[in-house]
Amino acid sequence: MSRIGKRPVELPSGVSASLSGQTIEVKGPKGTKSFTATDDVTITVGDDAVTVEPRGKSKRARQQWGMTRTIIANLVHGVQNTFKKELEIQGVGYRAQVQGQVLKLNLGLSHDVDFPIPEGITITAAKPTELTVEGHDLQQVGQVASNIRDWRRPEPYKGKGIRYKGEYIFQKEGKKK
Repeated sequence: MSRIGKRPVELPSGVSASLSGQTIEVKGPKGTKSFTATDDVTITVGDDAVTVEPRGKSKRARQQWGMTRTIIANLVHGVQNTFKKELEIQGVGYRAQVQGQVLKLNLGLSHDVDFPIPEGITITAAKPTELTVEGHDLQQVGQVASNIRDWRRPEPYKGKGIRYKGEYIFQKEGKKK
């Protein structure tokens, strides 16, 4: 049995959920989010909780069970709070700044990188070497943070690049003479 799937998703005050077929819609103070589940699970909406049950005992049904419950929990959290990813930029001359809806990155390339900020995401640069990506959709926040990181991944010899805050980069030893 799925340890995650069998736990109900609690609906805090101010958050409501409605079910239409396999599509669940969650409304809260920050907006409305919806998710369409596969036919392998059954979703039931109660007064103060949402429960997910698998249909049958197939492997796919058991896989979808925990994943569906987690996605619904993220929807409930997203309509009430924001998700946040923090990035650090390390390297001489590497910096970032936000200008309107564009993130400008100086990463040691022959040109500056202009990264357009997608709808529903806010990026702030408290310092030129620290970025914060925030939004109400966990998948979108993680994807945007990953796309920014892909411009200059941390390299293992000097550790230069864009990394998640708190990420450990294994430092390799260079050539010896």
